[in-house]
Amino acid sequence: MAESITITDNRNGESIEIPIDHGGISATSWEKLLPGIWFYDPGFVSTAACESSITYLDGEAGILRYRGYPIEELAEKSTYLEVAYLLLNGELPTPSEFETWRQEITYHTFIHENVRKRFLEGFHYDAHPMGMLVSAVAALSTFYLDAKEIFDPEARHKQIVRLIAKMPTLAAATHRFSVGMPFVYPDNSLGFTENFLSMMWKVAEPHFEADPVLARALDVLFILHADHEQNCSTTAMRVVGSSHADPYSACAAACAALYGPRHGGANEAVIKMLTQIGSFDNVPGFIASVKEGKTLLQGFGHRVYKNYDPRAKIIKRTADEVFAVTGRNPLLDIALKLEEIALQDEYFTSRRLYPNVDFYSGIIYQAMGFPLEMFPVLFAIPRTSGWLAHWVELLDQDQKIARPRQLYNGAEKRDYVAMSRR
Repeated sequence: MAESITITDNRNGESIEIPIDHGGISATSWEKLLPGIWFYDPGFVSTAACESSITYLDGEAGILRYRGYPIEELAEKSTYLEVAYLLLNGELPTPSEFETWRQEITYHTFIHENVRKRFLEGFHYDAHPMGMLVSAVAALSTFYLDAKEIFDPEARHKQIVRLIAKMPTLAAATHRFSVGMPFVYPDNSLGFTENFLSMMWKVAEPHFEADPVLARALDVLFILHADHEQNCSTTAMRVVGSSHADPYSACAAACAALYGPRHGGANEAVIKMLTQIGSFDNVPGFIASVKEGKTLLQGFGHRVYKNYDPRAKIIKRTADEVFAVTGRNPLLDIALKLEEIALQDEYFTSRRLYPNVDFYSGIIYQAMGFPLEMFPVLFAIPRTSGWLAHWVELLDQDQKIARPRQLYNGAEKRDYVAMSRR
């Protein structure tokens, strides 16, 4: 027997039975019984705005899968470029498919000289790298006029390749500009993360050799950040994409959402918290201040996860590998002690506050030499593939243009009063 719910309008006794399908009920059926009555759901906490086959997330059980593949297996066995292909195409690539994909991405890493010389270099010297990235991604739509041909399969594929390939180049360029260093061109002999690290850190050496442990750690972090269901930035991508805007404009909107400290800046907040704590010995006092409501515990808890974030477990292991190369970040000891106390304290466990992906990722980024202002930029690089996968999906679904309703609570009808009489 199919699962369903029955809704009764107590004003007139009319009822309607609505089937439960994939864990949801149809708002269209609700509207048939209660026209003009809207769900009031600030922040879309209990609302599914779309159907998607890209990412499965069970926050109660701490499960995350891309296209059915557990995130743990992908982080251990896959690469970011392979995961990007999976997100966009629904299946893991064959060797020949992957080689074609890898070559396409590799040979589209260069950006138009005018983007660099006339656009990026036009920013104020102390411009935030993420602000530059948001603007640069939007500007790409003016360089690729076929970007508006969103229903042409060939044109659509070109934009997808261009965005995934050029995002690391733009990201590195914003950093180099912010620290007054010259732009480094992509090196097509290098892999995806190795090339990004070269564009970030190369100084005068003829060929930059990234440490393979650090390059792999960054690749794992990129896999973990590639997609995460209907988060704020992905929702922004889908909302703007539903208007049939070009993918660069939609992606810029997603970047802008990621720029906010509640989203892409969360791991920066963790670093600031750990720095504020200052030492291992200050952790118990900090925990006490959190329980007293005097300060916030950053990097714990999640809108969706009510269990240990599976990505945090993977990142914690990755941290050990990174610190074996870079040396131990002194903030790690503070973080470990903080986690140890919090996971044993009923105050936090009863509230289901467990470490999330941001708790350890910032420590790793800092150990690798990335400044705090680059943290949201580092988030945007891998999330681009997830954003684009959702963009393709919404177009294939012919998703309606996003147009939520509101509950009006303003003034009733009023007559205009001339200014001289006010």
